[in-house]
Amino acid sequence: MRVLVTGATGFVARTVIPLLVERGHSVRAVVRRPDIPVPHAADTVTIGDIGPATAWGNALQGMDAVVHLAARVHVMRDRESDPLAAFRRVNTAGTRVLAEAAAAAGVKRMVYLSSVKALADESRPDELSEETEPDPHSPYGISKLEAERALAEISARTGLEAVVIRPPLVYGPGVGGNFLRLMQAVDRGIPLPLGALENRRSLIFVGNLADAIQECLTHPQAAGGRFLVHDGRPMSTAELVRAIAEALGKPARLLPVPPSLLALAARLARREAMLDRVAGSLVIDDGAIRRALNWRPPCYPAYGLRLTAEWFKAVRG
Repeated sequence: MRVLVTGATGFVARTVIPLLVERGHSVRAVVRRPDIPVPHAADTVTIGDIGPATAWGNALQGMDAVVHLAARVHVMRDRESDPLAAFRRVNTAGTRVLAEAAAAAGVKRMVYLSSVKALADESRPDELSEETEPDPHSPYGISKLEAERALAEISARTGLEAVVIRPPLVYGPGVGGNFLRLMQAVDRGIPLPLGALENRRSLIFVGNLADAIQECLTHPQAAGGRFLVHDGRPMSTAELVRAIAEALGKPARLLPVPPSLLALAARLARREAMLDRVAGSLVIDDGAIRRALNWRPPCYPAYGLRLTAEWFKAVRG
């Protein structure tokens, strides 16, 4: 299969592209600048910024499928004067234009990497499933949900087979953001006041996510699906710190601070949202992809964390 992959230099694509090539697909990589090499790709195409004015004709020529990974990602401190408009320009309008162009070019299937944030931004006590009513509040989550709905409309009108994947926090070699900061804290031996947390959070190793993307690309029953994916077992934040420490060969320095005190400190510091990401629960039910595609994550979390730790130690020096 000839597959166009957007966001080809990003964290997820660096695992997706080699896997697709290994499974026998020919990959054309979409890059923003012509000077960026993409290992394993058969060829690259420069597209510039993704948005409502992007011209996709040349990139889509001869393609059988699209894996759309490019996105404006969630950031803690957005400096845009209108963050929602900025997210919509890339994530919603950019996805809509790509899907319309793909359908017009005769592309059969488009796999869209959405996010669990299209369903919910904050922690919640109940599991999230495909039956959960979407209720995003952040500009990022809203733009992702709008992109999903645009894809569904285009699919119904044109016959393009759209598949949506909604991952939770993704980790693996090359990870950034809060996961990387947590690894750095554990590596430096910084005591973390998270030992009393009994929350539950679903995560996914990037290798498992890449495998799910490949399955959604090729499985006949994936067309029209919206699938939540995760590693199979949620962890508390304290469990995750211990697992990271074991993978790094470091002690887990966890202080058993009561969650009520953490909440008070976060409120006084106006960091409630940050605490929610660390201490809240967000659990996924991935029954839909298991039933429809018989998909199971091929890698255990311990293996994913070991590979992540090996990468971290290599780049740390």
